[in-house]
Amino acid sequence: MIINSRFFNRSELMGFIVLAAMLFVILPLSLDVFRLNLVAKYLTYAFVALGLVLCWGYGGILSLGQGVFFGLGGYCMAMFLKLEASSVENTKIQSTPGIPDFMDWNQITSLPLFWQPFHSLTFTILAIILVPGLFALIIGTAMFKRRVGGTYFAIITQAVAAILTILIVGQQGYTGGINGMTDLRTLKGWDIRPDHAKIILYFVEVVLLFACIGIAQFIRLTKLGRILVAMREQEDRVRFSGYSVANFKIFAFCMAAVFAAIGGAMFALNVGFMSPSFVGIVPSIEMVIYTAVGGRMSIFGAIWGAILVNFAKTSLSESFPQLWLFGLGALFIAVVLGFPNGLSGLWADYVQPRIDRLFASRKSKSGWNDNSVADGAPAE
Repeated sequence: MIINSRFFNRSELMGFIVLAAMLFVILPLSLDVFRLNLVAKYLTYAFVALGLVLCWGYGGILSLGQGVFFGLGGYCMAMFLKLEASSVENTKIQSTPGIPDFMDWNQITSLPLFWQPFHSLTFTILAIILVPGLFALIIGTAMFKRRVGGTYFAIITQAVAAILTILIVGQQGYTGGINGMTDLRTLKGWDIRPDHAKIILYFVEVVLLFACIGIAQFIRLTKLGRILVAMREQEDRVRFSGYSVANFKIFAFCMAAVFAAIGGAMFALNVGFMSPSFVGIVPSIEMVIYTAVGGRMSIFGAIWGAILVNFAKTSLSESFPQLWLFGLGALFIAVVLGFPNGLSGLWADYVQPRIDRLFASRKSKSGWNDNSVADGAPAE
């Protein structure tokens, strides 16, 4: 990953360093394995928030159905893990050994054809990227080519999330139904349940997250990123300039879907199960709230939003399980009305200027001419 003043401006570079220090050093050294695994769970939603920054923050496309792609990625990974856990030896007490337990309970006597390729890890990894990407491509093409956007697009994505949830719950023999896929044990024979495995998976997830940050930042800095911003502000002008607005929207939507799917796959690995409760309307809206709280225009802000809101959800829901959802709703309203750019906006408006003035004052006292040094960083 390129880390210099051209790739990150000064404040972004500071955000990168702080986040890397927290995730690679401070949290692993200060938390026990249980809490570290909780952080890994929070980070799976950071992938979704990262995609929403591109899709919603820069492209102006509000998707309320990101849980669909999170779930597709998670189910692809869960299918591979479930097949590994359903060997003939492990399932010899079933009436039909060698198939997942929920299929046996539903009188299915052979592995369905669409399950067969998930014996391969290579196919599974490709499916985690391609299945949500193709699904987003189909939805995006159907909507954006017909210039369906704004509120209508948000409602349609919610409807898709509801439909997929109903489909998963209804097809219990093929998906595990409302219980989902549980008892996931090994990845190519490697037990993912012990503490040392949880720690390794945490670091793998953090590396993947930073790789996705690099991709998102690269897109943001290219001409494509500038067109997304222009499209968000003045869609008609971009269209009249000869650009295909629909294609750019489809690309941003597909990228957000792929990021969400990677998060879903890591969720299945870290938590050890996957269920339709992570696919529907409520989790999809929560994912938007994570991004809004952190700041939909900031890559690092959205990631911090996902971590902090989930941490608050875990902490407060243990003490106030009935009131937590009201608190989450109030937080979203406060963000929309009080600080629309989220926590990153508050930082940029109130904290960063003070830090800049402090450094400028110290440079002035030391006799260093600040004007003689160019920052070299592109403007936000």
